[in-house]
Amino acid sequence: MSLIGTEVKPFKASAYQSGKFIEITEENLKGQWSVVCFYPADFTFVCPTELEDLQNHYEALKALGVEVYSVSTDTHFTHKAWHDSSETIGKITYIMIGDPSQTLSRNFDVLIESAGLADRGTFIIDPDGIIQAVEVNAGGIGRDASTLVNKIKAAQYVRSHPGEVCPAKWQEGAATLKPHLDLVGKI
Repeated sequence: MSLIGTEVKPFKASAYQSGKFIEITEENLKGQWSVVCFYPADFTFVCPTELEDLQNHYEALKALGVEVYSVSTDTHFTHKAWHDSSETIGKITYIMIGDPSQTLSRNFDVLIESAGLADRGTFIIDPDGIIQAVEVNAGGIGRDASTLVNKIKAAQYVRSHPGEVCPAKWQEGAATLKPHLDLVGKI
């Protein structure tokens, strides 16, 4: 079953951000656009490259009204230790959620049960807490945050312009489509 169009399920988790431990629930994912980015584990190889890339795009995402949450099945204590010991992860200012109970990983259907780790899953959530986009990659395939920025711009455009859709490779300011019977077979 696809998670597209479904509401984020209830959860409560501890997180690390900017030298503090905080509590995060599904309510934090409402009222603004959110990105939830799952990754397998702290102190690994592809994960820090992805999280750094996400940090490099964090200001652009914030300018779009987006809050970012990274999640692994590690604890919030492990996130702090990684943040304090890695130059790459030390740059991160967005929220790092610990999911040792694997509740979020199950809720978002990215848990690798046999390993107790999460797949590389990215979820775009609208201000109503509804999942609008999902990307899940195999463990060895890193993600590109620049494509995430474009997907969010498209999702925001579609939300604010009912009846219009964004074609492939759509960029902000480019033409959109208005699905209509006259377009069938013409594109």
